[in-house]
Amino acid sequence: MWIPKPGRDEKRPLGIPTIQDRARQALVKSALEPEWESRFEGTSYGFRPGRSAHDAIARIYLCIKHSSYYVLDADIAKCFDRINHDYLLSKIHCPSSLKKDLKQLLKAGVLDNGVFEDTDSGTPQGGVISPLLANIALDGMERLVKEMYPNKGTTTQVNLIRYADDFVVISKDLGIIEQCKTAISERLKPVGLEIKPEKTRICHTLNPIEYNGKTEEPGFDFLGFNIRQYPVGKYKSGKTGGGNSRLIGHKTYIKPSNKAVTAFTQNTQYGIMYGYCISYHNQLP
Repeated sequence: MWIPKPGRDEKRPLGIPTIQDRARQALVKSALEPEWESRFEGTSYGFRPGRSAHDAIARIYLCIKHSSYYVLDADIAKCFDRINHDYLLSKIHCPSSLKKDLKQLLKAGVLDNGVFEDTDSGTPQGGVISPLLANIALDGMERLVKEMYPNKGTTTQVNLIRYADDFVVISKDLGIIEQCKTAISERLKPVGLEIKPEKTRICHTLNPIEYNGKTEEPGFDFLGFNIRQYPVGKYKSGKTGGGNSRLIGHKTYIKPSNKAVTAFTQNTQYGIMYGYCISYHNQLP
């Protein structure tokens, strides 16, 4: 069955695995997940036990609260549909019988309106194991940027926070951001993936910047939140942190993004009530 993709005209397939396939996927996942959970990068938050979108947002706040930064806000195009099977299987070291089961799950194919189609790439849509396989395929992005720009003493040159196929790269240096974007794009090629240009932007947390011939407004949206810094007076200013902390003249605010608020007000009963309240409030003198 096909479902509309939020915010776009295109549709994507939603697989409905049989009970037997779901059981096999869950069995393979239970065998692979403990090992990979011990190996996954600490800044990966999507579809992992004990981690949530709020943890990713909190990590971003901790990274930027003491200063202002450039940000690469990126999205990987059709991640779950395009992962290269050979690359994915090459990363997983397990008994041959288990790898055989995994390969069969990846190559199972899709039955759409009575027509069978092979699956030459991607992970099973709607499958129990798909999020784990996507995280395995994408694991290593943070290590890549950290190897390029390691910490200098207590100074962090670059941070990467990822939630499934959405990620941000944070640095004070615009050149570092651009180099990381190029390096990540190259790393994704053997995985069968690429960064989606129309959903990727480079911006600044505090100031508008001119980039690629257009003005990028400060702040960015991530996981339904808008993250931005605002100039403030000394009584509300954030601080640099450390023993000799000083005022930085701005403060980091995280709030629901306009897109998330619109979706909430349009699609839920409480959201409609909230929308009425906002409309009434705006009409008050």
